[in-house]
Amino acid sequence: MTASTQWFERTLDDSANRRIAIPEAFLAADAIALLYDNIVGGLVVHEDVIAANVRRELPFMMTENLMMEGVRRGGDRQVLHERVRIHSHAAKSGEDLLDRVAKDSLFGIDRKTMDAMANPNNYIGLSRQQTERFLIEEIDPILASATIVRGTAEVRV
Repeated sequence: MTASTQWFERTLDDSANRRIAIPEAFLAADAIALLYDNIVGGLVVHEDVIAANVRRELPFMMTENLMMEGVRRGGDRQVLHERVRIHSHAAKSGEDLLDRVAKDSLFGIDRKTMDAMANPNNYIGLSRQQTERFLIEEIDPILASATIVRGTAEVRV
């Protein structure tokens, strides 16, 4: 409002706003950085728990692939889509879903083929390459410019 009525002229109310808003923005950024450090400072990755979650949920995530494999084997896409929906709602677990689809003759997929399709590496897309590229292009230059001072990292700008 001040800028629109005073054409960006520096008045006392404009400079007062700047004296308040800019430092508060830095204080907010500092508070966010402290919260982030508090959250990730004690972060522990439990790979076995992650692997168990992936194994439990992967059959539900791979239903599109199951449906497309059924289509490749001569099934009707719309019919298989409805069968996937029915089996997914009725399944008590991922293993149960795969068992149900294996028994469904409309899919024509045996359990051995489904187990081969259930490799988690088939469902990560380009995430590995994207992560490596990010590390090389963004993180490595920061780490290369950092020096260690008394056990803490100090980045030279």
